[in-house]
Parts: sequence; structure tokens; C-alpha cells
Amino acid sequence: MIQSRKEQFDHLFPNEPAFRWKQIEQGFFSSARDWSDLTTLSKSMREQITEIPWMSVEAKQTFKSGNGDTHKAILTVAGDKQIETVLMKNKREAWTICVSSQIGCAMRCGFCATGKMGLSRSLIADEIIDQLRFWQHYIEDEGLEGRISNIVFMGMGEPLANYPEVKKTLNTILKHTDIGRTRITVSTVGVLPRLEQILTDDEWPHIRLAVSLHSAIPTTRKQIVPTSFDEFLPKLEAWAKAYLKKFGNRRHHLTFEYVMLKDVNDTEKHARTLANFVKRIGNVRVNLIPYNLTGVEFTCSTDSATHMFQDILKEKGVVTTIRHTMGDDIEAACGQLIVEDNKT
Repeated sequence: MIQSRKEQFDHLFPNEPAFRWKQIEQGFFSSARDWSDLTTLSKSMREQITEIPWMSVEAKQTFKSGNGDTHKAILTVAGDKQIETVLMKNKREAWTICVSSQIGCAMRCGFCATGKMGLSRSLIADEIIDQLRFWQHYIEDEGLEGRISNIVFMGMGEPLANYPEVKKTLNTILKHTDIGRTRITVSTVGVLPRLEQILTDDEWPHIRLAVSLHSAIPTTRKQIVPTSFDEFLPKLEAWAKAYLKKFGNRRHHLTFEYVMLKDVNDTEKHARTLANFVKRIGNVRVNLIPYNLTGVEFTCSTDSATHMFQDILKEKGVVTTIRHTMGDDIEAACGQLIVEDNKT
């Protein structure tokens, strides 16, 4: 069992008042680089607290894309395991980070290299939060311009399969940084019990959600997402309507992510079925994602097929975007994150 920093602190300093940890937690997001920089703590406490790791992740290797707009890091976590995380320049001339929530993934989506790893374990909140802290230090050390303005939970793992630690991460980041709820997106393949839980969980912060749909035709979705099942789409539709009724507004919409796979889910029939599915729900946007080569059986849809697909959706009044691929030259694009040493 991996202990969080808070658990280690409570064991080491059992009689400290509650505000002490709040001071420390805020210090993690300051300019401090180690325990000695936290001058709000007494000298004796700073000497003892070094038994607790300042960072739960350690850089093993970093990569930079040819045009410098994407950076990838392989980070070591407890158990000598590795995860990958990505830093990307965004349209606001700031940075978006893509964080991992698990080591590997159990969802086995056919187009995704991470799914080939299997699942080693879920990350604790410290290990997810420290991906943000790592990139904050990296930006400073590399002399990069701009701040981290957005976070997407689209790295390794299924975030809602690690619900408690992801929720803890979200609340901590919202409390101690200036990154707002509409600048954080959690992507899920659609773990329905956890999606249902979100509807009644007062402690879940209502950041943006993106559901990896990939097809509105059940047989096609099952081909792409093996964990799908016959009643998934009607159940998702019912949930999405309830979610938008409770939380939806002009700035708070759902996104359906749709990886474009040649001759699999990119036909006119697929587009019209998806458009009808979305229109029944309401304020849903569709993000078409070019498939990035991951060494599996699929190939990417042609540009003409992708734009045909987008045109059909737009004709039906569905807000649709095509994701710009970033970092494919360093295997940092969607679906490409995999650490070979962690295969199970």
C-alpha cells in the first residue's frame, strides 16, 4: 500500500493542528523546490519532514517535438514503475498538460497503445498532482514562456476507474491553483457506475467531461471498445440527458471524442447515426480525432472522409471540431502513450 504524503505527515507529526498541512499543501504549488524552502515551518520540523518525499515522481527521460510545441516526460513512480505525461502549447499561448491517472489501462480500446500494457495499478493523488508540479518546474527550468492554463486527464489509464484519487486531485488543484473548472477536462471511455455517481456526489467538482464514444452504432463501438456492451448507448444517452439537465449551461457542455478509423467508423451511415444520437441529447460537442499510428490493426481515415464526416454533423447542427495532432514525432499524441517496461 502506497502512503500519501498526508498519511506520512500524520504519522510523523500526530499532534500538529489541521492548518499545518494546509500550509504545506499550499507550499507544493509555490516556488519552493524542497522542504527547506518552506519557511512557514519551524526549522526543527523542516529537518524532520525530509523523511517524506517532496516529489512522488522523478524524471527518467524527456522529449521535445521538432517544432517545440510538445514535450513528453517519462516519470518514475513508486515501485520503480513509469508513466508518461505531456506538455502542449495551446491556442491561448499558454500550456496544456495531459496527465496519467493509472499505470497502463484495463479498458483495452483497440486503437490505443496504452491498452496493450494492461493495468499495473492506479496512481495515488500525489502522483497525479506531481505531474502538474513537474511541468511547472520544467517550464521554469527550460525558460519556456507561458503558464499552465489547462489540464486534460487523457494520458495513461481510465480516470473514472480511479475515481477517489482523481476526485482528490481535482479538488486539490482547484483549491491551490488558478486553473478553473472549465479549464480541466476528464476523459472517460464511459464507466457508467462512476458517471452515475457524479450526478449525486457533492464532492465531485464539475469540471468538463469528455466521453470516448467512437461510434453510435453498438456493433462498431464494441469492435473498437471491447468493454462496451449492448445497452451502453441507451444508458449513456439517459445519463447524458440527466447530466446536462443538472449541470449543463452555456459554458458547461459534454464532449464526445471520436477517433477516426478508416473503413471502420468513418462512413456516412456512422456520421448520420452519431448526429441523431447527439441531437437527442442536447448540448454535446463532437471532437474528431485523427488516429495516430500505434502498431495495431487500424489506419487513419483520409482527410476527405474526416471532412465529409464533419460536414454531415454540422449540417445536422452538431458543433464539431477536428483535433490538431501534436507530438506524434515523439509518440506523445492521442493513444500513443506506452511504457514498454511496464507491460504485464
